Amino acid sequence: MNDRVEERRWLLCPVCGAKTRVLLLRETELKAFPLFCPKCRQERVINTKNFIIEIEQPDAETQC
Repeated sequence: MNDRVEERRWLLCPVCGAKTRVLLLRETELKAFPLFCPKCRQERVINTKNFIIEIEQPDAETQC
């Protein structure tokens, strides 16, 4: 049963480290996912695979 617990983790905010409302499974993959943190009230676009989170950087052209 402990193996089952380790296969699930709460997604933590990449800015402040608080727990968000998203629960990840080991096989969960997110691409261009808009993650909102209820604590710091910021939104970041992330990618995740195998519990590794990467913040997508916006393109310089789209920041007008």
